[in-house]
Amino acid sequence: MRKLATVARTADDLRSHVHFDAETGLIWLHEHRMLLVHAEAQALLRKELIDTLGMARARGLLTRMGYASGLRDAELARKQAQGVSDMEAFMTGPKLHTLEGIVRVTPIRLEMDRPRGAFYGEFLWEHSWEGQWHRHYFGIHHEPVCWTQIGYASGYTSAFMGRRILYKEVECVGAGDDNCRIVGRPIEEWEDADEQMRYYNPESIADQLIELQTQVTHLRSSIGEKDTLPQHMIGVSPGFRAAYGLLKQAAGSQIPVLLLGETGVGKEVFARYLHEMSPRAKHSFVAVNCAAMPQELVESELFGVEKGAYTGAQSARPGRFERADGGTLFLDEVGDLPPSAQAKLLRVLQEHEIERLGDSKPRKVDVRVVAATNADLAKLVKEGRFRLDLYYRLNAYQIHIPPLRERKEDISPLARAFVEKYAAIHGKKLRGFTDKAKRALLSYNWPGNIRELQNVIERSVILAPHGTRIEAEHLFLAEGEGRPPELGLDAHGDIAHGWQPGEKLCESVLNGVFTLDEVESMLLEAAVAKSRGNLSSAARLLGITRPQLAYRLKRMNEADKAPKSP
Repeated sequence: MRKLATVARTADDLRSHVHFDAETGLIWLHEHRMLLVHAEAQALLRKELIDTLGMARARGLLTRMGYASGLRDAELARKQAQGVSDMEAFMTGPKLHTLEGIVRVTPIRLEMDRPRGAFYGEFLWEHSWEGQWHRHYFGIHHEPVCWTQIGYASGYTSAFMGRRILYKEVECVGAGDDNCRIVGRPIEEWEDADEQMRYYNPESIADQLIELQTQVTHLRSSIGEKDTLPQHMIGVSPGFRAAYGLLKQAAGSQIPVLLLGETGVGKEVFARYLHEMSPRAKHSFVAVNCAAMPQELVESELFGVEKGAYTGAQSARPGRFERADGGTLFLDEVGDLPPSAQAKLLRVLQEHEIERLGDSKPRKVDVRVVAATNADLAKLVKEGRFRLDLYYRLNAYQIHIPPLRERKEDISPLARAFVEKYAAIHGKKLRGFTDKAKRALLSYNWPGNIRELQNVIERSVILAPHGTRIEAEHLFLAEGEGRPPELGLDAHGDIAHGWQPGEKLCESVLNGVFTLDEVESMLLEAAVAKSRGNLSSAARLLGITRPQLAYRLKRMNEADKAPKSP
């Protein structure tokens, strides 16, 4: 008993994990959001569940609710386990149950051996809200009624021990006893385990609901409703659904499509699904990043080249248009095409034929062109950098894909999908996000859009321990800002003068932690990575020209290859 009393006292520091944020109205227990609710209101809800579902079904639902709550609190117990004994760490759960106002828990007998999986626990429950309120509404019951609390104890202990532990309430206030008393043992040690476990297994709430659902499904199939999204086209926001609706309407036609949107919103994903939904799906989908190709090679890459057309052209080869014959050609960053390539592209759209570089023989091609850009093509036309007639051809059917900051409803389903994907790739089993992590994802501005979200989730999957949830600290997001603070940039991508991370970066350079060349290299590499190798886009992010960026990268690579002084 003296040892158990010591264990109980060591768990009192749990109060330090409870935080009340008066400004936002949020209550946090570590990284989990909590609610402070009226016991009577909770009891009324419990009574309504019993009146509506019946005693047995309500018991099962409330037991499973408690079990899920116990699993959550076991995560905090695992964090407390570092540097303390198993007995001390385990008592985190009973203390949490007391701290949360559910019931006062006093250990009577507690024996455990986690390596062997042995467990026996006997606890006294005092002031049980569930037992008292059940007795208030329904009188003395013929059996124990603290269903949520018994589910909590079973869920908590099972997660802590790593095996199924089942508790039974052997005394209960709701059954006329002075206090409640529970006993927990491994499930195989209970003779009536099967009977008890039926309350932990999910079941249908009402047969009528199942029947109605079956009828609705039958009706939908009978009228041929097919409004489901492809597997990786994830979104529920109005902006996304509007863009996807336009995409579906254009799928059956041959009209050129122009996809507009910021970098990283998923323009290539839209283009691929346009192709897959079209009659051309059996043929090739060819994607070309116009900004990533050297300007002197753009024409040969797009339209092909004949042997001897220029020095080094030792054989004839088809271009991207010929490879996409019968299918779809996706021209990303079409605004970066040089004038000569723009003229030839216009001819293809008008005449449906191409001429290879160094050849005068026209070749017929049947290609649907889907173009994309994050630039303002109308502005480029006014500046004389883009042909007006080509702009009208490409802009025949325009689809704007909204940025992720305008699609807040899509962040959670996208994040879950990326967790599932990267957890499988990296061989991890994760249980989703903590409440604080979810809040961080939704409050972040996502300047890099879906591509940035994808990269953030993959990194957090790598950092999160196996079997846990992704926490806010794994995301590395700057609270209230558009992008992470490591480079000292504001929401518009500019240097944030006077902002603390920017000042720290300056101090690091002045104190010799980094050299100016190292900082420049980090900025160059970050811009190129963010633009997925698109040098024109990277140059725009840095506010310099493409040749200036190419020169700096070349100088940086030469410096890396140069022999270092001993």
